[in-house]
Amino acid sequence: MKFGTRYSGEGTSAIMLGQDGLARDLDKVATRSGLGEITSILGLVEAEARNPGLVRELDVESVPGFPVDGIDWAPPVPNPSKVLGVAFNNIELMRRAHRDPGVPNYFLKPPSALQGHKKPIIVDPEWGAVIPEPEICAVIGKRARNIRESDALDHVFGYTVHNDVTSHGLKFGKDAIAVTYDRDMARPEFFSWRNLHGPDDTDAYYVYHTRSKGTDTFGPMGPWITTRECVPDPNDLHVTGTIDGEEFTRDQTGNYRFSVEACIAEASRYFTLFPGDLISFGTTGKGTGRFPRGHKSVLLGETLGTVAIDVSCLGRLENPIRHIQSLSERPAPAPRRRDSSDAGA
Repeated sequence: MKFGTRYSGEGTSAIMLGQDGLARDLDKVATRSGLGEITSILGLVEAEARNPGLVRELDVESVPGFPVDGIDWAPPVPNPSKVLGVAFNNIELMRRAHRDPGVPNYFLKPPSALQGHKKPIIVDPEWGAVIPEPEICAVIGKRARNIRESDALDHVFGYTVHNDVTSHGLKFGKDAIAVTYDRDMARPEFFSWRNLHGPDDTDAYYVYHTRSKGTDTFGPMGPWITTRECVPDPNDLHVTGTIDGEEFTRDQTGNYRFSVEACIAEASRYFTLFPGDLISFGTTGKGTGRFPRGHKSVLLGETLGTVAIDVSCLGRLENPIRHIQSLSERPAPAPRRRDSSDAGA
């Protein structure tokens, strides 16, 4: 089954896709199926966690459908408690690492960065190299803390497509700093992850993935969440990225350095994962055609067009690129739309 979220009035509402290719309002399907009121994806995920198998009881064909073409797409989960990403989780990218860390590297992306299908990725060319990163993303289905790798997929509700837009210009221009430690303060773990330039090298480098990963519109996602049962193996999905129809990367999730299960289990040792939380597992590493470096060859601040990501089983995510040239052209923050899950908050 596939579920999504659309903007509706002043808020958002959940929808689901029928086998006839038409969408239905989830609340109407849930009511007609005798499951009570379910109006949001988070509400559905939480209901499924309380009553496993509830999703299979949804009789999608009991409600008339409507075309997907006119949907005003929101991110599938508009307000997760957190969005986790896994950095350098690709064998091709890891080849350039000074040291293999032996565990997944995580970063956080704020929910305010999320963007819906067909909504623009807004880039200021002054931000330097801004690139797309085609990824798959898991929607956590039930609370997870200190879980085993063998149990990790049992805590997944479904999967969606994610473009982890990243600005290397913001990362290294505004969110990075280098310091030299005094010898009495220099500890081995401060430097064991990089190549040292002699015995007196006590330089440490700090990079904070905040603006570079979390700027508004840097988290396109969707349009659909595909339930776990419809994805036989998340470590065997084909991922393709195109710019205006021209392919710039073709890869496979089997090239992850750390499997989906390993990433979820390791994350649960440090972060309590709640229903609706999102974990994105890393970008593609292989280029194609005139894009030998894949996604790194696509500079969003220097080109216009539409970035599309296709993932087998999950579908296609499309987002046009929009440039802004100055502060005066930057859109004012939009009022936060209330999700039905915000009621009473």
